[in-house]
Parts: sequence; structure tokens; C-alpha cells
Amino acid sequence: MKDINGLITYKSIYFIGIGGVSMSGIAHTLKHFGFNVSGSDATDSDTIRNLISCGIPVSIGNNLESVKKADLVVYTAAISKDDPELVMAQQLNIPTMERAVFLGLLTKCFDDTITISGTHGKTTTTSMVSLCFLKANLNPSIQVGAYLKNISGNYTVGNSDYLILEACEYVESFLHFFPKSAIVLNIDNDHLDYFKNIDNIKNAFIKYVKLLPSDGLLVINGDDNRCLDLKNATNAKVITYGINNTMANFTAKNITFDYNGFPEFDVYHTNISSYNDNGEFYSHIKLSVPGEHNILNSLACIAMCSYYNINTEIIKSALLEFTGANRRMEFKGKFNNNVSVFDDYAHHPTEINATALSLKNKKFNRSWAVFQPHTYSRTKNLLDDFAKVLLNFDNVIITDIYAAREKNTYGVSSKDLADKLLSLGGNVKYISDFNNIVNYLKDNANDNDIVLTIGAGTVTEISNLLVN
Repeated sequence: MKDINGLITYKSIYFIGIGGVSMSGIAHTLKHFGFNVSGSDATDSDTIRNLISCGIPVSIGNNLESVKKADLVVYTAAISKDDPELVMAQQLNIPTMERAVFLGLLTKCFDDTITISGTHGKTTTTSMVSLCFLKANLNPSIQVGAYLKNISGNYTVGNSDYLILEACEYVESFLHFFPKSAIVLNIDNDHLDYFKNIDNIKNAFIKYVKLLPSDGLLVINGDDNRCLDLKNATNAKVITYGINNTMANFTAKNITFDYNGFPEFDVYHTNISSYNDNGEFYSHIKLSVPGEHNILNSLACIAMCSYYNINTEIIKSALLEFTGANRRMEFKGKFNNNVSVFDDYAHHPTEINATALSLKNKKFNRSWAVFQPHTYSRTKNLLDDFAKVLLNFDNVIITDIYAAREKNTYGVSSKDLADKLLSLGGNVKYISDFNNIVNYLKDNANDNDIVLTIGAGTVTEISNLLVN
């Protein structure tokens, strides 16, 4: 770490919403560097219990007395302006800071912050890059948006100048960061409650890549035209990757899939200025995660790690070892003897489509998708797209919308999505209660079927109930 002095004035830091995946990682990191860290969250969880076991006091519900002792209060974007702890801090003139702003200060403490962004695939690609750096003994600090088995958590604190960070575009939070190198995986319609339209999303990414220094690096998806346009917005070095774009610097060819749907392929590398039809053979890569979308994620990882001179064999080994981050097509177990259960975080039509496509290379009887829409705004704006991609599954169960940060001012319900899917010929049921969903699946799923719980909310509980 280059310089922690920018944070030293804050000896005691209080986190509102400390149980969030990013907030908990930041809290652990600060505890490691000797800060007095505490916080609160609305509900108990494994994450909260882990924080407490590491010596970080956490209150379930408000703890105004702890707020009074803080030098700084950090809060998430989901915290309302009238939150009692936030109001107390402001009344006492205790500095307050939104999570992304504070995380930006943390990125300034490192000489070389590597950020991974894009509408889809951030967590997986951040995990892939992290594993390569770890296997190369580069000792990075890591902040990733899910539990990663290889680091037994969602963060680790290294002793180098490298920080590998998942960078989210929501409310343009990634504009607070100070990256040296960046990956942009894709630019798609999402978070329309904030961005309103695709042009605003793209403009956010343009501002993001402008943060890169002239001696930095931008890695972009050559199969995504919106990503390719980012080349004109930065003076940093640009490396492209792709499957369909044969002019990209890193390309995948001779792709095959095994019975699990895991791909293997040849990677070719070329310098655009000396491009030829075949490029130069880089390596033969095997993955232990399914789907073509993960080929693209791995190409982004390869491009970034090659730039940092990580040995090809180390990259190849790390990618083979990577079996997925938590809730990314995660195998949970079986029930009814031979019905396989997978849990997936997909909550956007593009992500659900990628999940469906990854199934096509697996061997199974019938598919059962249990989908919990995430936020009313996303469900309302993308309802037709959700219905179309859910047609890819043999059977669909839709449960109630997970509200997250929203109230239902959009006049939409999960029943609307079920009715739309039914009108398109889908085999769909709307079931609200999780226990009823579990009972229905146990009564109707047969040998060699696959059940997928899909969504960014509490739907993961169903997968646990099924296999336990």
C-alpha cells in the first residue's frame, strides 16, 4: 500500500449497512490496518457474524451511542436520508461519506488499482483476475462482490501496491475511483431507475475510462460496439478481446464444451498493427465454469494479466482452478435422488440468457427456473425481455419481486411477468411462498432434471431448502 495517510484522520469509522458485500470487505480491510471499526445493519447474517468474530462490533438496528463516538460515518447508497444514525451524525457534525466515495479514497492508497466493470460479469472476472495475481505471488489486495472460495471471503489484504476491485456503475459510483488499469466487459440497459436510457449508461462509462492515466491500461470487449467506442475516450493503452471480432487482440477459437458445459478453446494473440488472419497462438485454455459468456470473461482476464507479465502457465492453471464465485451458476447439491440444483445471481435478461445458453451444453432431462425479479423498476422496464429469455427454460416458477431499495410506485407485480410469459406459450406458475415452491418441485421434478434458483435477492434460500 502506497499511502494510508489520507485516511489517518479518521481513527474510528462507523458503517451503516455494514453487512453489504462491499461494506463488509472495506470494514475488514480497515480493521487490518488498525482502524477502530464498528457498524450496524438491519438484519443478522453470516457476514455479520463473521465481522463480529473478527472483532468488529455490529448492532442489529440503530446504535446511536456508537455513532456519537465515530470520527467518520460511512453509509451505502441504499440508506435513506432520514436514517436515524445518519441524521444523528449530521446533527453532531460528524463527517459522513457514501460508500463509493470512501472506497475511492481507499483506491488512492494504492499505486496500481485494477478495476473491473461492466453491466454483467464483474464478479466472475474480478475473481479470475484475482486468482491469477494470487497464484503469481503478486500479493494483491482484493475487493470482490461475492464470497470467493480461494480467499475464503470477499476480500483479502495483500502487501503489494496492487488493489483488484469490482467497480459498479450504479449511480455512477465507479467515478469516485482512481484506477490505473480497467476492464469494461459490456455496456447494457440496466439500472434504468437511475440512468433512464442506454445513452446515459454509455456516457457514464465514457467518464469512467477518462479517469485512466495516460500510462494506464483499458481492456475492452471487442464484441460489444459500445465498449469499442470507449477507445476514443482515453489516452491509456487499449487492448481488445472477443470471440466474434477476429480483429481483437485476444480471440478464442476452436471452442468445444464438455458434458458439464465447461468450455475449452485456443487463444490467439495479435497486435493490431501487425495483424494477420491467424494471429499468434497463445495457449489452450480449459475452464471449470460453464457458458460462452465465461469464455469472454476469461479472455478479459487473460488480456489484463498478460499485460502485467503474469506467466501464461500460471494464468492457464488459475483459470482451470476457478470453479466460480458464490451464486454464479453455483452447484448446491441434489434432491429426489438425482435432481441437480444450481443457484445463480442473474437478475437482468442478458444474464439470464447467458445462464440459459450455458445449460444447452449440459446433459440433463428438463430445466426448472425459479425466478425472483429484482426491483420493481427493472421488472417494469424490462418485463417483455424477461419473459422472452425465460422461454428458454422448460418450466418456470416466478415468485414475488425482491424490492431491494425500492417501493412499488411502478404498478408492477410478478403476476404480470407470469401472465406475459404464459401469453408467449411458456410453461409458468406464479407461487409466492418459498415453502410451497419447494414442495411443488419435490413433487414434480424427476431424475436428471436441473433446478435453477435465479435472482439477486432471497431466492437463494429455495436452493438451500431443496438440498437440505
